[in-house]
Amino acid sequence: MIKHLVASPVPREKWHSVLANDPGALPEHAPEWIDAMEADGRYRDASRLYSFADGREVLLPLVARRGLAGVGGWLQSYPSGWGMGGLVGDDVDADMARAVLHDLRRLGRQRVSIRPDPQRWHPWAEALDAGVLTIPRRAHVIDLAGGTEGAWNGLSKSARRGIRAAEREGVRIETGHSGALLGEYYSLFLTSVDRWAAHQHEPRMLAHARARRRDPLGKLQSMGRHLGENFTVTLAYVDGRPAAGSITLFAATAHDTRAAMDKDLVGSTGAGELVQWTTLQMACERRCAEYHLGESGQSAALARFKEKFGAVPHDYAELRLDRLPWTRTDATLRRAAKRVLGFRDV
Repeated sequence: MIKHLVASPVPREKWHSVLANDPGALPEHAPEWIDAMEADGRYRDASRLYSFADGREVLLPLVARRGLAGVGGWLQSYPSGWGMGGLVGDDVDADMARAVLHDLRRLGRQRVSIRPDPQRWHPWAEALDAGVLTIPRRAHVIDLAGGTEGAWNGLSKSARRGIRAAEREGVRIETGHSGALLGEYYSLFLTSVDRWAAHQHEPRMLAHARARRRDPLGKLQSMGRHLGENFTVTLAYVDGRPAAGSITLFAATAHDTRAAMDKDLVGSTGAGELVQWTTLQMACERRCAEYHLGESGQSAALARFKEKFGAVPHDYAELRLDRLPWTRTDATLRRAAKRVLGFRDV
C-alpha cells in the first residue's frame, strides 16, 4: 500500500503541510518539539513520511537514541518523558498503521517503541500482530467541542466549589510563555517529588535523582524556547507563594503535560482547581478541539481529579518491536527494584 517513503528525516515544509491538515494533532507533533529533543543531546530526528497510493500522506515523528544507549538502533515515538507520538495526518486507518509497522520492522533496529495519541488507538489496535508487544496505558481527555460554556458545564460540583473558593481566597494566577516562570515552577515540582516519594515509599534522594534525570530544568527550558507562545506555565499563588502550577502545550489540541503542587500551602484554597480551569479557558480561547490531561496509569486518585473536570479515560497501549527481549528484561528489573525498595504505585 505504501507508494514510496518520501523522506527521512521529514523536510520541515512538508511536515508543516501534513500537520496543518490534521485537526487533532497534539502539540508535541510539531517539528519544533523534535528540535527541543535534539537540543537535549540524546536524540536525533529520524521522522518518516509515508505516501500512499490513494494520495494520502502521514508522518511518524520519530527520534533515534544517540550514544551507547542507542547501540543496535533504538527508535522512539517518543521516549518516556517526551509525550505522545504516533501517526500524524488526517484519516489514519489500520492499513496505514499496518504498513508503517511493516516498514519499521524492515529497518532491522534492535528496539522500536511507539506511544500513540490515545484518541487514535483504534487503527493501531486493528493492525497488531503476534510480533508486537503492548504495554497497557490509560490517559484522560476533555472534549472542548462546546467551548468555554461547555467546559464549565462539564465540571463537577466539587471542581466548581474549588474554583469559587480560590476566587474568594484571593488566589492569584500568573501565566508565562516560552519558559517564563519555569524557575518557580521547578521549585514547586521538587516539593511535589517529596510528597510523591513519601507516598510511594521511595527514598527522597532517589526520587529527586530520578525526577531531575527525567525532567531536568534545562530540558523544560529547551521546550519553552522551541515552542514559544505554545508553551505556557501557569502558577497559582497563595499568600504570595507558588502553591500549584502546570505546564500546558497548545496547538490544534492542548496538552496539560505536567503539574505540581505544595499540598500543605494549597490546603482548602482551591488553587489546584483554579489552575486547571485557567488553562482550560485558554484552550477554549485558542479553539483547541481537545484538552489532553496525559497519563493516569492505574491511579484512582489521579483519575478522580481529572474526571471532575470532565475528562474521559481512554485505554490504549504503547507498542514495542524488539529483536531481543529488551522490554521484558527491563520490566523484570524494574519489578525487582521496586520489591527491594518497598515501592508502592499510587
